Amino acid sequence: MAYDVIGDLHGQHGKLVALLADLGYRETQGAWRHPQRTAVFVGDFIDRGDRQLETLDVVRRMVDAGSAVAAMGNHEFNAIAWGTLHPDGDGRHLRAHNERNRHQHEAFLDALGDDVHGHRAILDWFLDLPVWLDLDGIRVVHACWDPAAMDALAPALRSGRRLDAELMLQAATRGTTAFAAIETLLKGPEFTLPDGLRVRIGDDERGEVRTRWWDAGADTLPCAAIVPRGAHASLPDTAVPAHLRPGYGDEKPVFIGHYWMTGTPAVLSPRVACVDYSAAKSGPLVAYRWNGEPELDDANFHWVDKPRS
Repeated sequence: MAYDVIGDLHGQHGKLVALLADLGYRETQGAWRHPQRTAVFVGDFIDRGDRQLETLDVVRRMVDAGSAVAAMGNHEFNAIAWGTLHPDGDGRHLRAHNERNRHQHEAFLDALGDDVHGHRAILDWFLDLPVWLDLDGIRVVHACWDPAAMDALAPALRSGRRLDAELMLQAATRGTTAFAAIETLLKGPEFTLPDGLRVRIGDDERGEVRTRWWDAGADTLPCAAIVPRGAHASLPDTAVPAHLRPGYGDEKPVFIGHYWMTGTPAVLSPRVACVDYSAAKSGPLVAYRWNGEPELDDANFHWVDKPRS
């Protein structure tokens, strides 16, 4: 099997169709298709970009046609939680409708407008996305391949590694085993900074930082933290627990998104690659063209910087 693993889209319809065209996909019979290859999407189809519904339409048509498969991202999970009433009947939702959450989700909600039925249909499609993919030759998860988190969720998942309404409630409830597992798989392990220290990441001041979970040898905070370039020098030389940097030693390559990488795309380790290079923040939309190689190669990254004209 030959796969093109495509990074976080975030409503970037123009970059998506440009990338598909450059990769040799053509729009035929209502969907983008390749005669020999399958596209694999790592999640985060929505939020931030200005063509939310068009982007989703491309992905959904490809999945329905069998020319692509897709995994759930944290933004799809958050969208389900935002749009799902809590079963206790007090009118609140699984994800709080506060100003911060609304801001993160605003582009998608604005695109939907008053289309209640369309919104529900999209959320149902999101709920049907696998939390992770274990394909012929490769693995895909949005943020972190963590067997312990997968084992914790697996007994309650529907077939195809899918959430259902009851598990969705548990996964959206802080303090549950399901919540911890989803946080790890879709957002990645995080380390709480000591002594009230905070680091600016994007538009936020954060007291937690994500860790380079694929690098078991990154045992101190400056080595393990995923922070903007130049911020490592401000971090104390604190030990990072082993469970936040489990590493990845399996033979199957694993692909992730989520981490807003910058610079020239490059593999994270011989069997781990990230395909999220900040397409929604003027970065390129990136794909990795996998052709069966057991060790990943920087030369197999492909990207576009601009929307299709």
